[in-house]
Amino acid sequence: MDLFKKYYGLTAHYLARRPHSTREVRDYLLKKKAPEDVIEKIIASMQRDKFLNDLDFAHWWREQRTRFRTKSDRVIRMELKQKGIATDIIALVFEEKTEETKTDLEKARLLIEKYSRRFDGLEGHEKYRKIQMFLGSRGFDYETIKQAIDDILERGYNTD
Repeated sequence: MDLFKKYYGLTAHYLARRPHSTREVRDYLLKKKAPEDVIEKIIASMQRDKFLNDLDFAHWWREQRTRFRTKSDRVIRMELKQKGIATDIIALVFEEKTEETKTDLEKARLLIEKYSRRFDGLEGHEKYRKIQMFLGSRGFDYETIKQAIDDILERGYNTD
């Protein structure tokens, strides 16, 4: 069997599950022990046929991380960088604003509302601390967390 066809089929199957970045595809093919020249041909072919596009992948990743596994923009940027997306592409994706684009503060507020039952029964500083830890685990910075909690709880535990 032709090596190109073999690894192209594996790559197509890999991409059918979810979109992937060029670096993820390269790493996948290296793990499958594909020769470097075959990897380059497959990536070029996949890009030419529009099955592989880092800009589209970055848009998709940001949308997924905003809609389903809400993370801060800082964390999303870091994840994209880890997936091999170029800095200029990441910047471009975050420059674009759509109706669905939310600020970190809006995302933090939505998370508090969505998971509010987790914090029922807790009072005062304990509730504040638990929400703070929860949002911190999602990559939100202190000022965003403070503002979101104060907005939702309509209390000012952090008044200076």
